[in-house]
Amino acid sequence: MFEPAGAVTLTVSELTAIIKDVIDREKTLQNVWVKGEISNFRHYAGRHMYFSLKDKQAVVKAVMFEGYNRVLKFRPEDGLSVLARGYVSVFERDGQYQLYVQEMVPDGLGALYLAFEQLKKKLSEEGLFARERPLPLYPRRLALITSPSGAALKDMLTTLKRRFPLAEVWIIPSVVQGSEAPQSLVRALSYLSTLKDYVDVAIVARGGGSIEDLWAFNDEAVARAIYASPVPIISGVGHETDVTIADYVADFRAPTPTGAAERAVPDRRDLLERLGTIQVRLRRTILNRLEREERHLRQLMRSYVLRDAERLIIPYQERAVRAEQMLKSAFQQQYALKAHRFSLLKHRLPHRHAFRERTEEARKKIDGLSARGQRSIVRQLMYHQERLTQWTKRLDGASPLSLLRRGYAISMHPDGRIVRSIDDVAPGETLLTRLYDGVLVTTVWEIRKENPHA
Repeated sequence: MFEPAGAVTLTVSELTAIIKDVIDREKTLQNVWVKGEISNFRHYAGRHMYFSLKDKQAVVKAVMFEGYNRVLKFRPEDGLSVLARGYVSVFERDGQYQLYVQEMVPDGLGALYLAFEQLKKKLSEEGLFARERPLPLYPRRLALITSPSGAALKDMLTTLKRRFPLAEVWIIPSVVQGSEAPQSLVRALSYLSTLKDYVDVAIVARGGGSIEDLWAFNDEAVARAIYASPVPIISGVGHETDVTIADYVADFRAPTPTGAAERAVPDRRDLLERLGTIQVRLRRTILNRLEREERHLRQLMRSYVLRDAERLIIPYQERAVRAEQMLKSAFQQQYALKAHRFSLLKHRLPHRHAFRERTEEARKKIDGLSARGQRSIVRQLMYHQERLTQWTKRLDGASPLSLLRRGYAISMHPDGRIVRSIDDVAPGETLLTRLYDGVLVTTVWEIRKENPHA
């Protein structure tokens, strides 16, 4: 096999790979704008686009894949002069370099797109696209910055009235197209500083149009005015495929003016549905609570304390009576003992004078003992009386009689059975109705069925 001396032998694939690697390493070719005329345009099955770009001296093959070409705002065709942005690489199978197009605009609009990209890059690096303030859930007042004569204003007002009529709408008129539009938009946006304590959110909007019609929203001064706004801004400029610098700077980007109005306020139908759900849950919670309390009340009514409260009081009454009798007996015993000692002392006294003195002294002692005994008895009686009063109050609070004092009544059959439901009674039947201070003998004339939870 022949091998040329002093030379490197490469296969076609190796040569092509080296060339591709050299081109891929060239940074200038990885993001480049190319101006040329479209020729040999082919759009296979509505997916990838294959074509050439040419001028008077040269031609380069190009391809634009489906993920990029489906957002084009125009239809490419042979003979159309365009500006295409993308990167250059080698298609190894054919051994040809070609332009892989990621963005393409008609040549007449190329300068505008280049200016758009430059301003977009500048403001992004400054951080104007990074802020996203939260929008209020239930705004009280909204400001609409748009043309007062445009269809966009009518669409937004209709949407706001339909979705959330409680919101108050303020219109800040502005020119939205032409050479005067940027300055007019800046003035309108600056006016929000005066309204910051009254307006919760603002919408900057206009209807669809060409790139020239929407160019005021790509102005740097307008972008900075949106960023400086003290209230959140919703951008609703053009159609869904239209993207402006204002969309990037705003706190929220809506596809259309109507979409901006829908994002600014909630839908009252959703709110009413949510309130209905809450109402049902609240009613269910209340009914469950009432049922629990009713069961608890029935348990209390069946308890021993309420059924036979007087029996609980009787033992304490008996204890109080016994204590009183014991105190009286002790007093009498002490009094008899002191009287006996006094009698003995009286007979022992030899002289009348001494007898009187000792008698007087003994009488004073007896009076003192009597007074102390009486005070002791009174204290004991007061102590036990207080205990009895406390127990009586506790039992009285738990007694059904306390309920009767507040106006309630208990109906019973003549045999003492308590009436718990209308199903236990028949018309013409005689009942005993227990009140606080007595019993009524009544006859049932009519029975009315009622819902206890109504």
